Amino acid sequence: MGWIHTIGRQYIDLHRCRLSPINLTAIAKNHPSMEGPSNEASVQVRKLQVNYGSLEALKEISFSLHPGSITGFLGPNGAGKSTTMRCLVGCNRNYSGDIQICGEDIQLGGRDAQSRIGYLPEAASGFNELTVEDFLRFCADIRLERSRAIESVNEICTQLNLNSVLHTLLGELSKGWRQRAWLAQALLHDPDILILDEPTDGLDPLQKQAVRDFICQGSSSKTVLISTHILEEAEAICDRSIIISDGQIVADCSTQELLDANGRLFSRYEELVSTAS
Repeated sequence: MGWIHTIGRQYIDLHRCRLSPINLTAIAKNHPSMEGPSNEASVQVRKLQVNYGSLEALKEISFSLHPGSITGFLGPNGAGKSTTMRCLVGCNRNYSGDIQICGEDIQLGGRDAQSRIGYLPEAASGFNELTVEDFLRFCADIRLERSRAIESVNEICTQLNLNSVLHTLLGELSKGWRQRAWLAQALLHDPDILILDEPTDGLDPLQKQAVRDFICQGSSSKTVLISTHILEEAEAICDRSIIISDGQIVADCSTQELLDANGRLFSRYEELVSTAS
């Protein structure tokens, strides 16, 4: 198994003892900002701090995510978006604070907690020697029973129009097709939570719209966190937006509250980010 890509190994193969669920409803009552479409938070982050030497990448940020909501995670390069997401899925374990996934600590819950998550890393790469079909079947075999694994690969390839490149090596795909294949692996096991780091990066306009439509259609019961630099994308599909700058959350509210008279995010986004810098 030594050939497994680092992110895949960290994300899929962590195993720790199980933690008893905590009372998320009680916690939400004490933290009004944690209220959302569902009474219970499926993702809860409290005082998350990440340091790289003397650099504070994240400065005790707190937020919660709820089923049935698509949350945009916005901010300039280096603000802490990808760092946060890597902590949420258990790839980055060098932090202080608390991360609960459906009531389980992401560090202690291990596979139980991670099995609830579908994760698309930023600029995903690796497994270049595998075909798209072999890559997806490998991911499905790890997460699902064999009979369901084959069915799931067939379904997701049809939904994301990957059938035409099934027998192409990942290393030979264009950036857009490779991004779509990695998005497929995040969806294979029908997870409760989707953590998508720039899911439409590298896609052409038609592909972007198809992915956005797919996310919206399948999000009614899921918790979705999407990082993006495309503010129009947040305007179109995100009912909530979290804006982070310099490792601090500077806004956490409905996307509607951040729009200007023309229905655009940019003015308020620019103001918040500039003030925090």
